[in-house]
Amino acid sequence: MALAFIGLGSNLGNGRENLLKAWQQLKKSKRVTLLTLSSPYLTEPVGMESDYWFTNGLGVLETKLSPLELLDLLLQTEKEMGRDRASGLDRIIDLDLLYYDDLVISSPELTLPHPEIANRMFILAPMNEVAPDHLHPVLQKTTRHMLKQLPKGEVVKKEVWQK
Repeated sequence: MALAFIGLGSNLGNGRENLLKAWQQLKKSKRVTLLTLSSPYLTEPVGMESDYWFTNGLGVLETKLSPLELLDLLLQTEKEMGRDRASGLDRIIDLDLLYYDDLVISSPELTLPHPEIANRMFILAPMNEVAPDHLHPVLQKTTRHMLKQLPKGEVVKKEVWQK
């Protein structure tokens, strides 16, 4: 079984509920075992104009799916939850495959590890909660180290799952 790290984000509707629903949807695959889900984090939009903040989180799972099969499952889950990738940047759910074991892949369909991990507080903050010592296979830096190297400025607020 492979260990995979999934980024979850939502800035339309109830972000916490959207993240939890997407996480539970992934469990429907018999080839996926959910391990842990970080706390939700409220974050300002990065790289886009929007009036809505994001709720972000990070999930760790084990899978018998190949990286492309897992990517397909993530995209199908987004679609089932109502995400239309052509309708704009705001989204009810966004699922990103960040790591798949220590694989390094660069193809038109998939880049692993995700190319923006080291630049995004909204990825590194929840990842630091669940896997601070995880080593980036290309940069050879831990989550904790990458987080410390980020410039200040991006606003991230840790929340709790309870309403």
